[in-house]
Amino acid sequence: MLFKIFNWKRVNIITFAILLVLIVLNFYGVYTNRFYFLKPYNYIIPVLAVIHALYLYVIWFKIKENELPDPKMRNLEYIVYVILLVYLFKIYDSVNVVNSYSQFQEHVLPSSFRFISILNLVLYCSMPLLTLLSFWYRKKLIGEYNFENYNNNLNIWQE
Repeated sequence: MLFKIFNWKRVNIITFAILLVLIVLNFYGVYTNRFYFLKPYNYIIPVLAVIHALYLYVIWFKIKENELPDPKMRNLEYIVYVILLVYLFKIYDSVNVVNSYSQFQEHVLPSSFRFISILNLVLYCSMPLLTLLSFWYRKKLIGEYNFENYNNNLNIWQE
């Protein structure tokens, strides 16, 4: 039932949409209610999101064209494994931000603080789940990375 609702197309579209929202929210300062575009730290998530979106495109292309996995796709997936660790760190960071609300109650916090910080937390929590689901769909629909027989599976020179 869950896999019928979250098929590979929906997982890719939802993941891509969440990546776009996270890119915007990454520049937003929840404590100050302002956008910060000059901090180099704020550009880490957008760069990683582009790599993750490229991986989603490769999955989409390989499934649509019924192609086998290749070494470039495997290397890209290994990079997404590292990005998955960054998402886990951002979950930890978002939990700290949400929990800091009680520490700053006597200060003036923007009215959007709780909503945006909880939204950030929910979106970052969904990213590892969707990423693992996309790994599962890659394995199921595209195939495992078996490059020992890779040359035998290519029928380029045959009819």
